[in-house]
Amino acid sequence: MPSLTDSVVAHVRDGIRHQQYVPGEIYSVYQLADALGVSRSPVREAMVRLSEAGLIEIARNRGFRVVLPQARDVAEIFAVRLALEPAAARRCGERGVDLSGPYAALVEAEQRGDEPAFWEADQALHEAVLLGSGNARAAAIVASLRATTALLGPPTSHAGRSLHEIRIEHAPIVEALARHDGPAAEAAMRTHLVRTGRMLVGQLAGATPDAAAVDELWDDVVGHSL
Repeated sequence: MPSLTDSVVAHVRDGIRHQQYVPGEIYSVYQLADALGVSRSPVREAMVRLSEAGLIEIARNRGFRVVLPQARDVAEIFAVRLALEPAAARRCGERGVDLSGPYAALVEAEQRGDEPAFWEADQALHEAVLLGSGNARAAAIVASLRATTALLGPPTSHAGRSLHEIRIEHAPIVEALARHDGPAAEAAMRTHLVRTGRMLVGQLAGATPDAAAVDELWDDVVGHSL
């Protein structure tokens, strides 16, 4: 069961995502505690956690201000994901993990044009890979990282990517796992994450994913991933 601190963290994350809390403004811890009907202690604990995640800055004796992820932040997030998820996909191949169920949910959401359901299915599929590899801690880490990049808005809003295009990127991962081909699943997951990560970095840097500025930042933070 979520603690009061967890509930405050979720409230602020949702508030940032829906632009209830915007960069530049200072928000009072006292007002937030009153609005949520909780004491100041869980709110302060939530502020520390959000600050450690890089989502807010604490303004001493005043409250907090929102800090959205920047291009380098996103590159760092994908460096971590690339260290965890391709290896997890390979392990799933070795263990014979079946992702046909999560992938079917992704396909169904795409066919309905249901974006919220699509992103739930997308997250469930990635989580199934991490859990299928036997590493629940890695799944929790990636869930937290995805919550941060989700603040930037739906991935379909970046570079005009459609649900179909994003779903197709997952197909080679699922197909490789169906063959119990761990190396192919690893390579497909890496390709998918690099493509998504470079797209987001480019969007925040005001450049295309293959621009020299994106190459420089990506190589500096992530290295040569392909």
